Amino acid sequence: MGTTGGDREKLYESVEKARIYAVISPQMGKQVVAFLAAMEIMAEQFPGAFSGYSLEVMESHQASKLDASGTAKAVISCFQELGVSYDMDQIQLIRDPKQQVEMVGVPEEHVSGHAFHLYHLTSPDETVSFEFQHNVCGRSIYAEGTVDAVLFLAKKIRLKADQRIYNMIDVLREGNMR
Repeated sequence: MGTTGGDREKLYESVEKARIYAVISPQMGKQVVAFLAAMEIMAEQFPGAFSGYSLEVMESHQASKLDASGTAKAVISCFQELGVSYDMDQIQLIRDPKQQVEMVGVPEEHVSGHAFHLYHLTSPDETVSFEFQHNVCGRSIYAEGTVDAVLFLAKKIRLKADQRIYNMIDVLREGNMR
């Protein structure tokens, strides 16, 4: 189940009650999950490393996506743990197809299905800057991650694993991806 929406607590309760196996993750793209995991490790091991830095976040998704990306929010949370003060309402959401092509650089054929994220950090004296960027055109990255999650679950079911609920980090750690 790859979604950021809905009532997470209720979702987990339903899956536990049904005693089924599941991978529940807000993001199915393996490489994006790995990037986010690396950000979480950095935040955990180096809290305050970017104290005082300012952050600008721009994310572009197809016009039908109304809210800010759950992935962007998760990365921002890591930056906050790293000492950056940032209000989620500051995320620059680009949803206009013309701006996506001209300003962001989204290929026209992917305007209806993409995820472009840019995180720009600047030191207090503006002498140092860092940029983190991840751009996805199309949906194949999510499909590939979903297939790996299904294969992972099939193995867990075959082995009659005691644990029944997993996330994409579990899938990545298993290492048996295509």
